[in-house]
Amino acid sequence: MPWKNGGGETMEIAVEPPGASLAAFGWRISLAQVTASGPFSGFPGIDRTLSILHGQGVELAVEGHSPVTLGCNSEPFSFAGDPATFATLVGGPVTDLNVMTRRGVHRHSMERHRDVGPWELRLRAAITGIVVADGIVEISCAGQNATLNALDSALIDQASTMVALSTTKPADIILIEID
Repeated sequence: MPWKNGGGETMEIAVEPPGASLAAFGWRISLAQVTASGPFSGFPGIDRTLSILHGQGVELAVEGHSPVTLGCNSEPFSFAGDPATFATLVGGPVTDLNVMTRRGVHRHSMERHRDVGPWELRLRAAITGIVVADGIVEISCAGQNATLNALDSALIDQASTMVALSTTKPADIILIEID
């Protein structure tokens, strides 16, 4: 779908409520291919977290804050969707992962886990997203099994359950929690 400001395109992974517009979502997870420097869409009342999955990176300038350079090895960066924000590409296009939650209704966290091998994860949040940044991950949860390749994701809405992750070689994953 087009970005809110028309400057690019995003692939929506999940949104609550299902089918919600950009003006009405409670939370949203998406991937974007950023091919040119430019302004971010404004999202008043929204909290955002961004992680670079592929590419050299971006310098992110959020009004009122010092610029931050984000790359594939950076931790996810959280910021409000209200202030003017500008991204300058560092060495070419990037693929980013974006999580947005409506302030006062939902809250979220995003963690990058590098070189993950076998891992048993107890889910804590109402919604847990697992996005594979690099590698192949076998996932098993509540009797369901799936193979996730790079840029694949799983969304689990069962808090207090266990998820088993296994890999044939270390993988990089992004863990998203939404309450």
